[in-house]
Amino acid sequence: MLEAKGVKKSYGPLAVLKGVNIAVEQGEIVSIVGSSGAGKSTLLHILGSLDTPDAGTIMVNNIPVHSLKGRKLAAFRNKYIGFVFQFHHLLPEFSAVENVCIPGWIASRSKREVKKEAERLLDLLGLGQRVNNKPNEMSGGEQQRVAVARALINNPSIVFADEPTGNLDSANAKGLHHLFVELRDTLQQTFLIVTHNEELAAMSNRTIHMKDGRII
Repeated sequence: MLEAKGVKKSYGPLAVLKGVNIAVEQGEIVSIVGSSGAGKSTLLHILGSLDTPDAGTIMVNNIPVHSLKGRKLAAFRNKYIGFVFQFHHLLPEFSAVENVCIPGWIASRSKREVKKEAERLLDLLGLGQRVNNKPNEMSGGEQQRVAVARALINNPSIVFADEPTGNLDSANAKGLHHLFVELRDTLQQTFLIVTHNEELAAMSNRTIHMKDGRII
């Protein structure tokens, strides 16, 4: 479902990625672990089309992501990819359901259809009573679940998560771990996760270790 070969990235004289090969199958949770500076987040951002590689190929659903530019790349990202970051990045003036709807609105889908799907996802994630709450009216764990619902609203092929539990306490982090597993089991959702959390990595189908810009 995702396949990347020979991915390289440098910032000036600093080589961050040194020819990375990685493949992820549909319905897998794959965690990437390694020390700070290993290149994990850079790899995730490149695979998710948020950054461009200096060399290499990236295929998602047999589409060559590395060859897309401008509006075509933005449309591809909106349709096929979901993102969850360490900080939820919710818009404070919007309600939970409105925050979840944003990628669907950007895709020009029916507003009624998108809102109905957003409410369904929030209910699925245990936030059925929070749809009209704004971020400052929710706990950190609830806000991160809203961010997960937002990542899922366009039924993406893969969700990229960069330290998704890094800003949560242990109880909320564990809850989010189980949520990812539940979404994999019930929706066949695919996740590629950068994490320092050993418990989350242990619950994944596979764990990939990175060191000095390479997978080891």
